[in-house]
Formats: sequence, C-alpha cells, structure tokens
Amino acid sequence: MSELSPFIEVEDTPEAVLAAFVERQWCDGLPIVPPTEARVRAMLGRAEPERSLGAMPPLWRQATLEKLAVNAVMAGGEPAAFPVIVAAVEAMLDPAFNLYGVQATTHPVAPLLIVNGPYARRIGLHAGSGCLGPGFRANATIGRALRLILMNVGGAYALAENEAANPWGPLHAGDVVTIFGGEAPHNVNDHVSTTAAGILHTIADTSVSLGSNVGWYFSQSQLLIVFGPEHAATVHGDGFGRADVQRFIFEYARLPLRTLKLGGMWGIQDWPPWMN
Repeated sequence: MSELSPFIEVEDTPEAVLAAFVERQWCDGLPIVPPTEARVRAMLGRAEPERSLGAMPPLWRQATLEKLAVNAVMAGGEPAAFPVIVAAVEAMLDPAFNLYGVQATTHPVAPLLIVNGPYARRIGLHAGSGCLGPGFRANATIGRALRLILMNVGGAYALAENEAANPWGPLHAGDVVTIFGGEAPHNVNDHVSTTAAGILHTIADTSVSLGSNVGWYFSQSQLLIVFGPEHAATVHGDGFGRADVQRFIFEYARLPLRTLKLGGMWGIQDWPPWMN
C-alpha cells in the first residue's frame, strides 16, 4: 500500500480541527470534514496517492491525487465523486483552459463544471430546477472540493446537464466533464417573449454592458447560456439549432459605438488606433 504524506495531530473536536485549518489557511472558513488517514484512503480507492496531474498555478505546486483526495474529504464529498474531481483538475491543467489566468485575474471568475453521462446521475449530480443553487450534496461538494484544491494546491461550482429535457441533445453523450471559466450566474428575466427571437434578443441584450469583462475584445471571452426547459423548448420549436442560437447571439450581442464611447473599456491604450 502506498504511503501517504505525514499527518498532523489536532484535538478531536470540530472546533479544534476547524481552528487548526483556518490558522494554516487550509480551508475556506466553513466547517470541514477532518481528512483523516482512513477517509483519505477511502476517497483515493485504488488510485496512487503520489501520482501528479501536473503543476497548478500560480504557486505551481504538484496536484497529486493525495492532495486532491484530502481536499475532497474536507469539502464533504463522497468517494464516488472523486473521479469527477480528478477529471476536472486534469481539464483545468490543460493549457487551453488558461488556469493561470483564471487563478490570477482580478476578474471574479471561477471554474464551472458541466458533467454529462450516466455517471452524473449515479453520483446524484442535480440537473433540474435549482441546479445552480444550494441543497444538492454532489453539486455543492464537488464545487467546494475544486475551490479548496485551487486554494491549497494552486471556486468552483458544478452542475449536471438535464439531458432528458434538452431538445438539442446533450453536450456529450458519454461520461464527460466540461470546464468553463465563468463569472457567477447572471440571471436573465423574460416572462413575455413567446418566440425564439424574443428570448434570444433578451439574452443578447443582457450579455453586453459597459465595463463588462466578457465584452472586452482583448479578453477573447466566451459566453455560456444555460436555458430553462421552457425557453429551450420555445427556441427549439421555432427551428433554432445550437449553431443558430450561437449565430443569433453573436450578431445581436453588440453595443453601438456611441454607447461604447461613454466609458468602460473604451479607448484602452493597447487598442489599435483605428478602434479609437
């Protein structure tokens, strides 16, 4: 059996454990599940604790499976969720994701997980009403585990896709974890539109504003739209496929020049002269 890293000894009370971890800046300030040797081994299962997925920015510490397991235990996660956490960290360490930028930016951004496939249902990841809110253990603990990993090794939140209610089909058919560096959810209200164009105009207008990080040309930001089942059905019913929705938002999520010149990101010194 592989050896784990040295353990520390703390008085066996919830208050003492939390105080010790807060003092060492090992947690988010909320109560934790003490990562005892038995719990960490149970989280790891047959995984090799010393195996590293790579160096995690900005401190460039090695993201070993043992470290991931410790943080998953602290977050209150179940061992069945550990493969999702490992897959998410592997995806975040892909250079294409730009984890250094996500970790070090002044923009309030965090990794968002979208989990597809039968495994999401098996571990209880919620995909229905309220999936971006509290009350669902798998969603909350996977997200918290990743936030702790990013704090201790280098905020994340997690949800599943409601594949049964998705008229366009799932993002992925198999067991797949998708990572997206996103802001906190921005609500879009539309209680009037009964057509795809009306709904998408509302979304496009909500997605652009002066001072928005996602509207800055140099940031090369992307937009993730999470539809409720009713709006998705309306948009799909009007004949819009995924590519049609993307094209519509691309065409209409814009601000006129006179508005851009009012402030926000206008006239930044690294812009080419023709843009001013």
